[in-house]
Amino acid sequence: MAISNQTGMVQHDVFEVVQRTLDHITNSLANNVAVELRNFGVFQPRLTKPRVGRNPNQPGSSFVIPPRATVKFKAGKIMRQRVEKLSRELKEASDKQAAEQASAAGAQ
Repeated sequence: MAISNQTGMVQHDVFEVVQRTLDHITNSLANNVAVELRNFGVFQPRLTKPRVGRNPNQPGSSFVIPPRATVKFKAGKIMRQRVEKLSRELKEASDKQAAEQASAAGAQ
């Protein structure tokens, strides 16, 4: 809805454009083609390594989990910077809240 309001496009048209974009990204990844969205990040298909799995309900039994295709995402510079800024703000708020709780506990 926000994109529709900002662009003046009908909400249905915005949905169609976004859905087709996501479909194109999915198809590219399914064809082993990395997708780079400038200032956002890079999606890369990759193959996991085979590993040993264990069933906690059957101690001693193990099995090999075969390799499989997954998608790796690496955030772009701008996204990473904005999220790091949020991390600092959340940490400062958490530290402030902890200090207030400590002073309230000390006053009792």
